[in-house]
Amino acid sequence: MKLAPISVEFTDEQKRYFEGFAAGVQMLRNGRGLSGASIKTTVANGEPTGPDAAHVRAQDQVLASGRKLADQEKFKREEHPFDAYPRLKQQALTNAPPSPADNFRWRYYGLFYVAPAQDSYMCRLRIPNGVLKHWQLAGLADLAERFAGPYCHVTTRANIQLREISPKNAVALIEGIQDLGLCSRGSGADNIRNVTGTPTAGIDPQELIDTREYAREWHFHILNDRSLYGLPRKFNVAFDGAGKIAVLEDTNDIAFAAVDVKDGFGIEPGVWFRLGIGGITGHKDFAKETGIIVRPVDATKVADAIVRAFIDTGDRTNRLKARLKYVIDKIGMDTFLVLVEQKLGHALTRVPPEALAPRPAFDRMAHIGVHKQKQDGLNWIGVALPVGKLTCEQMRNLARVAADLGDGEIRLTVWQNLLISGVSDAKVETAIKAVEASGLSIEASNIRAGLIACTGNAGCKFAAANTKAHAAAIADWCDGRVDVDSPLNIHLTGCHHSCAQHYISDIGLIAAKVPAGDGEDTVEGYHLFAGGGFGPDADIGQEVYRDLRAADAPQTVEKLVKAYLTHRADPSETFLTFARRHDGATLRKLAEEELSS
Repeated sequence: MKLAPISVEFTDEQKRYFEGFAAGVQMLRNGRGLSGASIKTTVANGEPTGPDAAHVRAQDQVLASGRKLADQEKFKREEHPFDAYPRLKQQALTNAPPSPADNFRWRYYGLFYVAPAQDSYMCRLRIPNGVLKHWQLAGLADLAERFAGPYCHVTTRANIQLREISPKNAVALIEGIQDLGLCSRGSGADNIRNVTGTPTAGIDPQELIDTREYAREWHFHILNDRSLYGLPRKFNVAFDGAGKIAVLEDTNDIAFAAVDVKDGFGIEPGVWFRLGIGGITGHKDFAKETGIIVRPVDATKVADAIVRAFIDTGDRTNRLKARLKYVIDKIGMDTFLVLVEQKLGHALTRVPPEALAPRPAFDRMAHIGVHKQKQDGLNWIGVALPVGKLTCEQMRNLARVAADLGDGEIRLTVWQNLLISGVSDAKVETAIKAVEASGLSIEASNIRAGLIACTGNAGCKFAAANTKAHAAAIADWCDGRVDVDSPLNIHLTGCHHSCAQHYISDIGLIAAKVPAGDGEDTVEGYHLFAGGGFGPDADIGQEVYRDLRAADAPQTVEKLVKAYLTHRADPSETFLTFARRHDGATLRKLAEEELSS
């Protein structure tokens, strides 16, 4: 059914916005927009051409208005990172650290120089839908052992990071990653990051759609189109197939969530993607509902149009206000969707909420332990990783388990762990013993199963605390002291970037330097939030404790959880519901009434 584009009355502010945009374009046409810049993009009749033209036009609109570009925009404008690879190779030959400008540019190759936390690079991969072959995981172990620290971290985007990479090894590492059929291209800086999808795609008994095909299509669409690099800011896309394990798609700039569309609403019934846009929970916002549904086959086209509208409208002057959320806040959802439809060339499909059947429920423990697949006689096994860390030997051992006892695949999750899929009923016990022989487990307490931590200041210059060490301390202290009988998420994040998404967890902690006493000295600490959620329970947690010393965090979490167990309405009440029944001051008072063990 063909729908006409929606009619929108622009506000005075929106009219001024577009007038400014048009004025900038006109200045380009007059040939006055490129002065003082060293741009590789060619210019014809005053108009930039080539794959970077849209970005140059957006930058010139800023300059034409008399504003200043952010430093990162200047770096991109002076020399596109993909034009600078020879210099990266030269720096490797001399083991030279990058300049600030090159530190930004090399993130286009997935390399982050993380000094002063470490005098080395971190390398982030791209793994669409989080699915690896067993030989790829084993190959990454070999690369890590040779060129990096002998371990890897599984991230909250179902991805892998390698760390402690000296400049002399940076090029050898990223080229070795490509030898494995993987890549790190575009996994950092102002680019579209790793594409996440349901980790049990294709094997989940309750899924509505297998997301692997769509995540893979979008992944290669990005890789092979230079015009989709160099956005105003980083950009996240996720595909939820309605499986048992949450993808947290509503924390992304674009959220494609599989829904069953009912008959009787003027469109073809069946499985579509519901579209949400503008999620960035570190800035206290989930992807906003649009009322739009997308045929799965059209997901890449729609995502492309959204990204190109963002390229034209995103803020290139203020990095703190450069994400898609702020474009929508500024010009409004309806106006932004008009721009998307113009890029797309036709109207988007809109349906009322009642046209969509409810999503099948999550299983918050499905990423840990043994679970039946939709294929008869087969299982996936969720392996618990201590705050996402794997040694090289553990990587090789898990690869062997997947190859010998499973279907040969390793599936990463946003919960910083992994699944081994395709294990037959007859081989489950053997697989469990092999996992345990690696020093890992398929079992975890309700506290450890939901424990998430970002890299922290051991490897990130932005972090104010050692989040992984403090997360482990919380689990070590609380296990055995608090008998939690339902799933509980505890997330620790090191800075305002909120890589561990502290606002959406049952208990979330964001690192800060807090007073050590009455003097001016500070120590590592946290602000603690409670009552956050995702999916149907999506909401931002409320602050309960401010300036909590890291040393006091384990006992404080213990007392807060004990307060929940003591004062919950009945045994079926979740921590989330309990936390939302009280304000922060009341939660703190109830916790302080509890005794620590």
